[in-house]
Amino acid sequence: MTSVDFRILGPVEARVDGELRMVPGLKPRALLAVLLVNRGRVVSSDAIAEAIWEGQGPGAYAASLQVYVSTLRRTLGSASGRQLVTRQPPGYRLIVDDDAVDLGRFEKSAAVGNELLRTRRYAEASAKFRAALAQWSGPALADLSELRFAAEFAVAVEEERLVVLQARIEADLACGRVSEVVGELTTLTGQYPLREQFWVQLITALYRLDRQADALDASRRIRELLGDELGIDPSPALRELEHKILRQELLPAAGAGERSQGLLQTVNATVAGSSFARLVLSSGQVVAISSKGLRIGRMDDNDLVLDDVKVSRYHAHIVDVGTGFAITDLRSTNGTTVGSERVLDSRVLRHQDVIGIGSGQYIFECEPG
Repeated sequence: MTSVDFRILGPVEARVDGELRMVPGLKPRALLAVLLVNRGRVVSSDAIAEAIWEGQGPGAYAASLQVYVSTLRRTLGSASGRQLVTRQPPGYRLIVDDDAVDLGRFEKSAAVGNELLRTRRYAEASAKFRAALAQWSGPALADLSELRFAAEFAVAVEEERLVVLQARIEADLACGRVSEVVGELTTLTGQYPLREQFWVQLITALYRLDRQADALDASRRIRELLGDELGIDPSPALRELEHKILRQELLPAAGAGERSQGLLQTVNATVAGSSFARLVLSSGQVVAISSKGLRIGRMDDNDLVLDDVKVSRYHAHIVDVGTGFAITDLRSTNGTTVGSERVLDSRVLRHQDVIGIGSGQYIFECEPG
């Protein structure tokens, strides 16, 4: 049997029986990327054309698209006696298992890690999260960054990577590997200074290393950053963490391999656990949010397609972080709001939050697990 392995968490690559197969040309590689992102699903020819020509394609793009499909078929060959790229009206479909794509392996390992984290099997969860993160070799679709669809996809999947990274650190902290992650967290808070969860984890780790003064200094720095950059106060979770440090209410660090529920509650304070979530549209329609999340936008390869000129092609992404849900704005033109506040990067969602996208408002509902 022929084995195939595709990579999009970095430059686009295709390997057949371990041999690297070069896909010639930007647009054939872009076609492969679109099909891999939507693997197993039919992608319409119009959606493919919008992604790789961005509205600037030839008047009769169908012929050019057929040429690119033929190029892909010749490059990839067949697996188990069948073509990998098939024609299915109104477009094309790539038939490949999730395990044959780095994105699929990333999502699968992350989902298992989230379940292990939920059941407090921290060492196993950490290993699964590390396996997920090991699938990355650079920014997603790095060699297609000049195309808007690739840039928007890279932003969305990078958010997923950061969520998994946070979960891996959470699992390591719960295992008592506090000193091992302090340096990493110091770097991460420098790279992502407005991402509060990394600060929550850093402050917690510093306190558990008996570095109370450093923990309070870190708390002061994130307060100043949020005030200076965004004009907002820290989240309730961060304020409560600071109060716990001042009152010395945090539990001592867990020993290596021990399970520290107190720590898990501290670093997880910004999200509420859930087993089911959905969006309620103004029409009353209910859209379920799966463990793979919900992508929202105008393009028909989104999970929730909104026919609204104020909605970007790939507008927002609601992602299951294992212990709750968060929404990420995908650099949309008109922005995403939760309540009256604009989402600048990502924001944790709570039951009955009102999400504004384009001209519509959507109610987020979740049932506690």
